[in-house]
Amino acid sequence: MNNSNLENIAKLMVAPSKGILAADESTGTIKKRLDSIGVDSNEKNRRTYREMLFTAPEIEKYISAVILFDETLRQDSSSGKKFTKILEEKNIIPGIKVDKGTWPCPGFNEYPITQGLDLLKQRCDEYYELGAKFTKWRAVIKIINSFTPNEVIEANALALALYASTAQESGLVPIVEPEVLMDGNHEIDTCQKVTETTLRIVFDKLNQFNVNLNAIVLKPNMIVPGSDSDQDINYSEVADKTLYILSACVPKSVPGVAFLSGGQTEIQATENLNYMNQSTNLPWEVTFSYGRALQQTALNKWGGKDSNILNSQKAFIHRAKMNSLAHEGKYISDLET
Repeated sequence: MNNSNLENIAKLMVAPSKGILAADESTGTIKKRLDSIGVDSNEKNRRTYREMLFTAPEIEKYISAVILFDETLRQDSSSGKKFTKILEEKNIIPGIKVDKGTWPCPGFNEYPITQGLDLLKQRCDEYYELGAKFTKWRAVIKIINSFTPNEVIEANALALALYASTAQESGLVPIVEPEVLMDGNHEIDTCQKVTETTLRIVFDKLNQFNVNLNAIVLKPNMIVPGSDSDQDINYSEVADKTLYILSACVPKSVPGVAFLSGGQTEIQATENLNYMNQSTNLPWEVTFSYGRALQQTALNKWGGKDSNILNSQKAFIHRAKMNSLAHEGKYISDLET
């Protein structure tokens, strides 16, 4: 493991005015996305959709890195060139999702735990050889009736730490993603409490397993109420509570925090990120690692038709540019028109 190389990659992933595209939807998830626009989820259509994103003009101005799924990492584009090569030629860093999804947590079956530690070292070594420079593992923290057992958080945090240490040993920068889900009717203070507990335990476990915190990217949720809550909150409240938790829990040695969108709309995700970056003297880069919040409008405009690719790419680049501005705290809603 070359620590200085890993640290340099982590810094590039959270470079100023750029963010990370999450294009690592599993086969099941990308099927749901394509089903929503009436497109069959076959290998050709999945390749066409992702190629449309990766080759969008000027993507490199706003996107520093792309998280890929196993199929995509191994895929050639329509021109016969590897997707990893296409991205690298644009100075965009390719990475790979390495977890195997969730399963009911033993002893607490209502709550999920992430799988994928079996043969993880072998897979990370292979992904490194295939051109990946970083990895991602998503731990899913669910709130039920405004409560999450500490045992569930501990189990997910342990898996995250084992994953992160393994990735670094294979020469890959780990994105550490503990996501407190928006699902539920809990209020924003419950999200804040569970997220604080989660981040404290996660960093405790990362330290126990000798993870180099200078060579990770944290991908947490923002502090928001549950999607079924009728609580009325504004962007400044989300930003203030989120930054409070980061300041309390995230060491300054971590180079960057790249937020997931987690069910927010495209505009909400951009607005919330922008408000956070209007604070001064943040010790980390605070950026985005969005999936749907970068892709949804582009997906709808594409609709599976080659004739719509240009308009779809324009929609994708617009969202990437808006979030690039939000990374700098310079986004204004007037730019959406």
